[in-house]
Amino acid sequence: MPIPEFVVELRRLVGDHELWMPAITAVVLRGEAPDLQVLLVQRSDNHHWTPITGILDPGEEPAGAAVREAFEEACVEIRVDRLASISSGHRVTHVNGDRAVYLDLTFACTWLSGQARVGDDESVDVRWCAVDDLPDIPLRLRQRIDDVLAGEEQTRFRL
Repeated sequence: MPIPEFVVELRRLVGDHELWMPAITAVVLRGEAPDLQVLLVQRSDNHHWTPITGILDPGEEPAGAAVREAFEEACVEIRVDRLASISSGHRVTHVNGDRAVYLDLTFACTWLSGQARVGDDESVDVRWCAVDDLPDIPLRLRQRIDDVLAGEEQTRFRL
């Protein structure tokens, strides 16, 4: 589902005014070095390659949202291992004109099962990519992948 129903309802009230939205990024890994891979989706709205991303539903546990989004977008079951980084401040104007700023919680995740494939209309392609041979990814999203690949136990706070 591209736009959660609660956001559709909010937009009826506020139009395209900027909203503050909690969101997750799930950087899903499988394998081990030197064959470590990351799961990427190619978005249908702008065709960028990205890790799994999504908006939290009201009251939803963030790690649970990562699990849900991975299944909805790429048809895979994952385990959330740790919170890798927290960032905010990036202003987005979506293709429909809606504006938002996202508070992103990036999770390091491990693939458990499932054949990666397009699971909804948010993506046009899904693939596993070698971590040392990633396609062009927007910088803020590449930083989230790098935060996970750093393997640090402490959460990074992006300023």
